Amino acid sequence: MKKTIGYVIAGLIIGTMIVLMVKSNLEKPEPIDTALTSVDGAVSLGDNEAEVDAGLGQGDVPPDFELTTIDGEVVKLSDLQGKKVILNFWATWCPPCKAEMPHMQNYYQNNKDEENVEIIAVNMTGSESRGVKAVQEFAESYGLTFPIPLDDKGKIEELYQVYYLPTTYMLETDGRIANKIVGPMDERTIEQLVENLD
Repeated sequence: MKKTIGYVIAGLIIGTMIVLMVKSNLEKPEPIDTALTSVDGAVSLGDNEAEVDAGLGQGDVPPDFELTTIDGEVVKLSDLQGKKVILNFWATWCPPCKAEMPHMQNYYQNNKDEENVEIIAVNMTGSESRGVKAVQEFAESYGLTFPIPLDDKGKIEELYQVYYLPTTYMLETDGRIANKIVGPMDERTIEQLVENLD
């Protein structure tokens, strides 16, 4: 009997410690090793000079799209002209995406209005084993407040040539691409990239 009580008490202590560790990790974003992140200011779609204005290269206007968010709202990329846009591609099963999301939320919460910036975090819903439910649970547990459009068929992922997650395009207020970032960003990196947008 004493042994059983001891096991129960030990289990409660361990459980409490785990809950506290998880809670502190959610409140304080973990540091990101940005050495693994590449910022490319000159992405190329090919040698076709006719594509100077439309495409995925620096200075190009990226392909327009319209998707529904987890909140049921419709987001159309071209409607965001006039704002600086952080166009992020991610998934709940991606560890670097998990590390990046608290940094993005902190940045968004503290700078959205002042910097005239919008974060559009396109979820690769077609790759989610539990679909939209996994995305909703993730957004709730991380307290995400920026729009999360759902790419349930993978068409936008293909259109934007997303081969690694997370991948982010930084868009100027005129809708043109300034940079493509492959890998996770921390809050300071986001600040620096947005400061350089016109």
